[in-house]
Amino acid sequence: MVIIKRKLLSLVYDHLQSKEITLITGPRQVGKTTLMNLVKEDLIKKGERTLFLDLDRDLDRPFFDSQSRLIQRIKYEIGKEKGYVFIDEIQRKENAGLFLKGIYDMDLPYKFIVSGSGSLELKEKIHESLAGRKRAFELSTLSFEEFVDLKTNYKYSNETFFDLYKDTAFQYFEEYLNFGGYPRIVLETEISKKQAAMEELYKSYLEKDISVLLNIQKTESLTSLVRILASQVGRQVNISELSNTLGLAAQTIKNYMWYLEKTFIIQRVTPYFRNVRKEITKASTYYFVDLGLKNYVTNQFGSGLGVPTIGFLFENFVYKSLKEKIYLSPTTIHFWRSKDKAEVDFVVDTAQEIIPVEVKYTDLKSVETTRSFKSFLSKYKPKRAYVVHFGENFEDSFEKTKIYFIPFFKCGVIIG
Repeated sequence: MVIIKRKLLSLVYDHLQSKEITLITGPRQVGKTTLMNLVKEDLIKKGERTLFLDLDRDLDRPFFDSQSRLIQRIKYEIGKEKGYVFIDEIQRKENAGLFLKGIYDMDLPYKFIVSGSGSLELKEKIHESLAGRKRAFELSTLSFEEFVDLKTNYKYSNETFFDLYKDTAFQYFEEYLNFGGYPRIVLETEISKKQAAMEELYKSYLEKDISVLLNIQKTESLTSLVRILASQVGRQVNISELSNTLGLAAQTIKNYMWYLEKTFIIQRVTPYFRNVRKEITKASTYYFVDLGLKNYVTNQFGSGLGVPTIGFLFENFVYKSLKEKIYLSPTTIHFWRSKDKAEVDFVVDTAQEIIPVEVKYTDLKSVETTRSFKSFLSKYKPKRAYVVHFGENFEDSFEKTKIYFIPFFKCGVIIG
């Protein structure tokens, strides 16, 4: 069995010392159960007492009929001393947040590690009910860094590997752009099996998450919406146009998109303004949490590099890379558009500074910046700015801004 080392694992380990509930959320089939089992096995090796319960198992589900029955089971397995209780697929429990809150407030000697997929019961009600009683950790699909680590059997840092084996490294990059980072897809070696696995994953999402949450039997309109969003990542979304195209009310479109975001399919990026009110009212752009899923819904799974929109796919890759680096920080990512149509792909706002980022799907050999980019630099005067491309590192300056041209696998330096 191949064990994929996830960056989130160390954060979960650190949180085991806290009384708070450790809540692990994320899309379907990204390895939440595997991560929990790794933690459990490590605790057992250290002589700790553990109990693993899964609400997808018929044998475990009855113990969640009441708080007293669950506590009785825990005491039987662990005793009345310190122990670790793992609960998987908690979203299956109705009013799960209130259920866990009641147990937590009993001040029992047990540490709870809880996981579930991105249903609204988990995403919204649990967060609300467990305010001050939990810390949430989001496990997503594999980052490019995790993907390369796996491919190289954890022998190199990403930067070292790209320096030593550029051709192979670029092949890995293309594979990631085509198929994304769902662990099951990554581990399949045949394209046909990757395709079948992605089809099963997407259908499972539609049938088990969205259909239930939205209470809809036919998902054709939703599928069409996802396909349209996938075909225009990085471009501002016009709700009225979508409404006319799909024959759905604007409010229904907004409702669908909200659910798609809360269930880890898409991520919304708002425009950058000094005036927050304007930022809220202006049209947003959207990117996909996983590149492989984005390609699948546009029938480009495995062939995403051969289409005219490859630049937007690369832009989605950079957004995902930046998003992963700001995890658990107050930093936000926006885009910028001016009235005269000047634009910058991303504006990273750390609260201390703003950092514009331009994405170029090309191997730049020399300094090259657009009029739009310079327009932003002149207006906001940031200390530093970045252009992400396929080439080497080099630098330039414009007015008072230092411009860094960096290869795509070094996106982390922007946040760092």
